[in-house]
Amino acid sequence: MATNEPAEPQPPLPDAEAHARRLAGEALAAGDPTGWFERLYAAAETGQAAVPWDRGAPHPLLVEWATTIRLDGTRGRAIVVGCGMGHDAQYIAGLGFDTVAFDVSGSAVRAAQSRFPGSAVDYLTADVLSPPQSWHRAFDLVVESLTLQAMPDPPRREAIANVGNLAAPGGTLLVIARARDTGEEPDDGPPWALTRAEIDAFQATGLEPVRLEEMRDQGPPATHRWRAQFTRR
Repeated sequence: MATNEPAEPQPPLPDAEAHARRLAGEALAAGDPTGWFERLYAAAETGQAAVPWDRGAPHPLLVEWATTIRLDGTRGRAIVVGCGMGHDAQYIAGLGFDTVAFDVSGSAVRAAQSRFPGSAVDYLTADVLSPPQSWHRAFDLVVESLTLQAMPDPPRREAIANVGNLAAPGGTLLVIARARDTGEEPDDGPPWALTRAEIDAFQATGLEPVRLEEMRDQGPPATHRWRAQFTRR
């Protein structure tokens, strides 16, 4: 028989950014710099945490860039690095690309598949620190948005090389990340903002810079970001 008793109150979610930093700190102390992603997404999957970078939409700097260079209708293979909940990947697929999207967190991949049932995107669990060999220089478009800034250095330099080597001859890499000035102390992350030298490090993989934008917004909150486009000739 139904009752009119009130539902048991749910405990409040932890502060999303503080919770992510705590998980990251624990993972780093354990020598597993990417292990905290699965813990975060698994907690979000059960409603016990929120993902601080989940905007419920593709990143505005990605959309603005794609619109500016008229990417809509382009054909080819694309890959989205650290796809999270899948919004960037869905956007890229909607532009006409045959799209692969991956995340080190199996819970994130399941969340993306659940959020977009029947999607044309091929969502996969994989690690940017050890990507499949078949992905080496195999994609016409590589989208790296906010993943590199979510890991410290090391192992970020290794991740930069692996991301750069996803771009095929003639392909394009787009990088969106928090920025910090040369000489500025590293952040108490995540996120750990990238220096200009780290953005330039993509050239070591044979990529050439096409456009480098440094964006400063006084906010609030104040933001300092890179949007960098590279190509492989």
